[in-house]
Amino acid sequence: MRLLTGNDLPTGDVIWWTGSGWSRHVEDAGDVGADGEAIGRAEEGARRVNGPYVIDATVTLDGPRPAHIKDRIRALGPTVRPDLTLKPADPTAGSWVI
Repeated sequence: MRLLTGNDLPTGDVIWWTGSGWSRHVEDAGDVGADGEAIGRAEEGARRVNGPYVIDATVTLDGPRPAHIKDRIRALGPTVRPDLTLKPADPTAGSWVI
């Protein structure tokens, strides 16, 4: 499985290609197969994402999980503070409470 990821232009948040748009939740990500680079170029050209790139992932019961630890941290948050991780489908993800 291959996933397309990058950063949201307005917020800088990590985002994942769903097949029809972008999500902040890796569990929403869809397999881009061999089309990932082309989708990334088109989305970057349309200024919807910054620095898109394709990664390898595995399918789990909780949805796709990046194969490399760097991308797992990007997807799920810090490894040493579980209380700070991005919760699956958290509706407040990306919003800050001051």
